[in-house]
Amino acid sequence: MSGLFQRYRTMPLRSRLALLVASAVALAVAAVAVSCWLLTRSQLREQMDASLRSLNVGTPYLADTMSPCRDTHSSPNDETAPGTTTVFVQVVQADGTRCVGRGSTPVVVQGADLQVSQGIREQTLHDGETDDGQSVRVLTQVQGNLTVSLARPLSEVDTPLNKLALLLAAAAGIGVLGAGAAGLWVARTGLRPVDELTAAVEHVARTEDLNLRIPAEGDDEIARLSRSFNSMTASLASSRDLQQQLIADAGHELRTPLTSLRTNIELLARSEETGRAIPPDDRKALLASVTAQMTELAALIGDLQELSRTDAGQSGKVQVVALHEIVRAALERARLRGPELTFAADLAPWYVRAEPAGLERAIVNILDNAVKFGPPGSTVEVALKDGALTVRDHGPGIPADELPHVFDRFWRSPSARSLPGSGLGLSIVARTVRQSGGEVALWPAEDEGGGTVATVRLPGAPTPPPATTA
Repeated sequence: MSGLFQRYRTMPLRSRLALLVASAVALAVAAVAVSCWLLTRSQLREQMDASLRSLNVGTPYLADTMSPCRDTHSSPNDETAPGTTTVFVQVVQADGTRCVGRGSTPVVVQGADLQVSQGIREQTLHDGETDDGQSVRVLTQVQGNLTVSLARPLSEVDTPLNKLALLLAAAAGIGVLGAGAAGLWVARTGLRPVDELTAAVEHVARTEDLNLRIPAEGDDEIARLSRSFNSMTASLASSRDLQQQLIADAGHELRTPLTSLRTNIELLARSEETGRAIPPDDRKALLASVTAQMTELAALIGDLQELSRTDAGQSGKVQVVALHEIVRAALERARLRGPELTFAADLAPWYVRAEPAGLERAIVNILDNAVKFGPPGSTVEVALKDGALTVRDHGPGIPADELPHVFDRFWRSPSARSLPGSGLGLSIVARTVRQSGGEVALWPAEDEGGGTVATVRLPGAPTPPPATTA
């Protein structure tokens, strides 16, 4: 049994579907055929029993049967009982002997027949057989002062039943064959979309062509699977494009500081090789430039690592953190970077679920932008209320045509290209905030004083959740 099941599991899906359809139709046809045969058999037997009950053998015939009281087969030339056809008549006596009527075949007397002749039962209806083994249906009942047994051959029922069984078997065989063919057709038609999807997957695996799309029509499971496949390939294609763009942009951004760094180092090396000393002030400027360029490279590489970590979802452990405490820590770092600025903070308690280090990095990046563009002596306003963190500076602001690009990777405003930075800070902010279930926006301040307003909204609560105990 287990071997058959294992063999079934290794069959192709199309063959399994065809086999299931054929099996289901075969069971249905078999059930209908057996039910039809049993119903017909019951009806024929009921008709035979009714015909036996309706027979009435005349008294003269019974008197003639008793006069010679034959216990064996009567002469073939003897007349049958009046009004009967193919009915065997015999009289059963209380001692078990029998008197066979003219033209009748003797039937074996059973115990039920004796009970009727002895007055124990009024009548009995049962299957029996003749002396020569022919199956008959026997009705034994009292008629007058005699116990009469009437019998009809069961061949009258069995012969049409056998023909009906052959007909039903032939119909069932044709039905099973037709069901198998229909099952193959249904499986081939129903699995055609699956074959197309399989071919598409194999094509993508073979060629890495992520632009392939499968037509998805309707709302059935195959259409949903096709749409999911199209969505998956679109996401993979977008991810690959982003990776290629990241590599290209990173190469472009790294080329400038590396070129400058190489030029300065070559100048220093040539000075050592030729023995021509560089003036102390120029040498000091070159070393300062090398240090600044190395710092810029280190910051750019760190930003790239942070961005790739965020893209891959490889953030640290997510936990409940106090957003107001993180903002307060980020403010301390911002004050060190912008000692000429004033920071006005109004922080209401707010607890969120996030990765602490990544969230603090994002807040620091927002404050760094405010420090970078805030004019000396100005105020950076920081407020946290109902989960909305607002940071406003009083710098030159952002032109309206540049707002759609502020969260793009490596994008820098023309007015900010002379300032230090990699163009990845706000991109990291956007990724971190969105992964924490929040949203971030940047727009120019509308009231007097100008500047830029950055808003970060994170879902959370003003109080920490209750601590759980093990």
